[in-house]
Amino acid sequence: MSRKLLLCFIAALLTTSSLLAQQMSLKGRVISQEDGTPLPGVNVVEKGTSNGTVTDSNGNFSIDVQRGSTLVFSFIGLTTSEVLVGDKTSIDVSMSADITQLSEVVVTALGIEKNRNELPYAAQQVSGEQISQTRGANFVNSLSGRVAGLDIKTSNTMGGSTNVVIRGYKSITGNNQALFVIDGIPVTNANNNTAAQRAGGVGTDFGNAAADINPDNIASVNVLKGAAATAIYGSRGANGVIMITTKKGKKNSFDVTINSGITWGKIDKSTYARYQKEYGAGYKDSFNSRTGDDGTLPAVLFGDDASYGPRFDGSMVYQWDALDRFSPNYNKARPWVAAQNDPSTFYETGITSNQSIAISGGGDKAVVKFGYTRTDEKGVLPNSTLDKDLFNFSTSYDLSKKLSFSATANFSKIKGVGRFGTGYNGRNPNQTFRQWWQTNVDIKEQKEAYFRERQNATWNWNGTGTGPLYSDNPYWSRYENYSNDTRDHFFGYATTTYKLADWVSVMGRFAFDGTFDLQEERLAIGSAGTPNYARFNRSFSETNFDLIANFDKKISEAITFKGLLGTNMRRTRLESIRAATNGGLVVPRLYSLSNSVNPIAFTNANEEFERIGVDGVFANANFGF
Repeated sequence: MSRKLLLCFIAALLTTSSLLAQQMSLKGRVISQEDGTPLPGVNVVEKGTSNGTVTDSNGNFSIDVQRGSTLVFSFIGLTTSEVLVGDKTSIDVSMSADITQLSEVVVTALGIEKNRNELPYAAQQVSGEQISQTRGANFVNSLSGRVAGLDIKTSNTMGGSTNVVIRGYKSITGNNQALFVIDGIPVTNANNNTAAQRAGGVGTDFGNAAADINPDNIASVNVLKGAAATAIYGSRGANGVIMITTKKGKKNSFDVTINSGITWGKIDKSTYARYQKEYGAGYKDSFNSRTGDDGTLPAVLFGDDASYGPRFDGSMVYQWDALDRFSPNYNKARPWVAAQNDPSTFYETGITSNQSIAISGGGDKAVVKFGYTRTDEKGVLPNSTLDKDLFNFSTSYDLSKKLSFSATANFSKIKGVGRFGTGYNGRNPNQTFRQWWQTNVDIKEQKEAYFRERQNATWNWNGTGTGPLYSDNPYWSRYENYSNDTRDHFFGYATTTYKLADWVSVMGRFAFDGTFDLQEERLAIGSAGTPNYARFNRSFSETNFDLIANFDKKISEAITFKGLLGTNMRRTRLESIRAATNGGLVVPRLYSLSNSVNPIAFTNANEEFERIGVDGVFANANFGF
């Protein structure tokens, strides 16, 4: 019997070795057949299995497959391709647009609808249903992986900025962001963070204006790629256009739609820093000595903001709370052991709730639609919230068989408190927790120490024990050194269209886009560093006047002429000021520029004013045979 078992084991081992020998590692790259640009987010699957991967931002992929298998390449809007692997170790694949979608109607520049097969450039559409499936606070993130050549990078902070790049970077130092256009109207996607923060340094990420768009009001998103698609918008459209069409009411109907959703999440502790529990505070294997209620005993080196010190042995030691006069351990020693709660317990459960209502209806001539969306987001950091109120209204009316009128109005109010800090700074808790920390410090005890008297009872006391040396109490940072901001965003248009004949119509349109921003940051008295208050005010507005003639003439059974001729006048106005106190604050917890210790030094960099006027004439025509 044992001989049979041995023979079975050897047979199984040989079979396994044979299967492993058939497996191979394969690398490759996927590009667009049209212009050779890399395609990120393409699905690469070994046919007949669940083994797969996706291409990175440069179109590259790597996968382990069985020798002789077939790979299936797929992406929305592109023709699915199958490639036989054979004995190859490297494969380059080019993918083309799906010709079955060429008859679709898409919204192009200036909000004009065209059949896909009439376009001389690439365009890809995402429906509003696809966008609202994820119920995210920022609809731009929902486009990730849905459009070929669209690279979306998020900051992973609450309400943080989103980088939208179409078909790669075109400038090393300039702007690479796509232009956002809603119902034919260019809308700002400004990022008003400081230059240092945008470069990856110290600051607060206040996000950009595209996040203000109501995802429940989006009918479709068309991504226009290439210079031919966006030339009508001039240099602003050089990086491509995100063309958004909003929902409108329907004639002879009445609809009420209510949506509600909630999401929550926590940090993944398996990917967070792991803290050793053998050694405590210090840079050397020794303590200071201190005399307290317990007599002369060893004391932690509070100024040593690392954990290369004495081994935890349970002996009695004066720790950071022995200097906190409101602590029950004031002037007392306690056992030298590792903290029960490490910094991973500092993070809370993040919750985002979303409620919306849309009411639409109309008769034979008039249509009206109203929508409201409320989003409440609580971040994973203490004292971090982001609230959004989004209103939208649209109407259309047929004044006669030849004359029609339509208008939309959108308003959003964004209010943020405690957005996340970035860079090498105490207001970025990860920088503190992952680089400078004492493993004997219990984060929950730090929380109790702050809320007892709302004082900066830090673990990193200075030499006199009167305040922080380098690092504040993390809860002091979140509840005293927080940022706050508001942004009011209004955009809309009014359009009148007159049909001169069956084959020609004239449209006049007035559009407005405006934002009003306030950003405030503070460093409270009692913190490590010079107390400070800084604020940024920005007012932006843009108006566009369009006059466009549309032509659609069937010259014969075989020839059709379509074209447009128009003019645009654009006016942009920008005013902003960025200022900060000088030399500290006089009165604690009073945050005003007038509370500065020294007079505020004025520089030209603190104020900006710009007025731009752009007038242009544009034309477009094509023949169909």
